[in-house]
Amino acid sequence: MVIYEVNLDVDREIEQVYADWLGEHIQQMLGFAGFVEAVWYEREDDSDSQRVAWTVHYQVTGMPELQSYLQQHAARMRAHGVERFGGGFQASRRILHSLRRFA
Repeated sequence: MVIYEVNLDVDREIEQVYADWLGEHIQQMLGFAGFVEAVWYEREDDSDSQRVAWTVHYQVTGMPELQSYLQQHAARMRAHGVERFGGGFQASRRILHSLRRFA
């Protein structure tokens, strides 16, 4: 499994509209091959009270499925948010590989 992490900083003035859109966006992402689960977190972030800080972790079955998404769908999916919200948010992404699991 691979975690595809998306970090979002969203202007508070559009927080609710963006949250509604993001819920739908996450559901669309889960329709791509290999995307099996998503968890949406709120990050505690003292640095900017004008923005809400969220992180979404998508659990993906493996790198081939994630690479397929990145090559075939990512640009279009990212453009949806930019077209709708412009500069009202910032996004960064990273890929996490599990090394060991502890229980």
